[in-house]
Amino acid sequence: MKLREQMPELTGATEWLNGQITKDELIGEKPTLIHFWSISCHLCKEAMPQVNQFRDLYKDKLNVVAVHMPRSENDLNIEEIKQIASEHGITQPIFVDSEHKLTDAFENQYVPAYYVFDREGKLRHFQAGGSGMKMLEKRVNRVLEETEKAE
Repeated sequence: MKLREQMPELTGATEWLNGQITKDELIGEKPTLIHFWSISCHLCKEAMPQVNQFRDLYKDKLNVVAVHMPRSENDLNIEEIKQIASEHGITQPIFVDSEHKLTDAFENQYVPAYYVFDREGKLRHFQAGGSGMKMLEKRVNRVLEETEKAE
């Protein structure tokens, strides 16, 4: 995805965990962080406490959605996805993307990967990899500040 592109529709999930959400529900009021992760990704698990901290710290100002992107056949076991999500405190909605439909819509190739959308659903920041959480926090804060100024 390119910056300023519109958020894709959240369709094609093989399953939703922790409740289902639509693009329409995410757009309009507050910015959204969509993060891609996988149960076989060590960096994803390392970064999860920080993602959860964002989710909790900004719960009134920021939507957070997880996308489980399998990297191999071993990542398709839904019970294991549920177990690891629970172990790592992922309480936000999880789009289980076993057929890579959303992954393809985002043109995403990485886990972990982070997409920050403004409240109108336009992509404002993308980053991949396990480091750079400070940069992600800066970008999230910038979009949140713009949202507050616009109100």
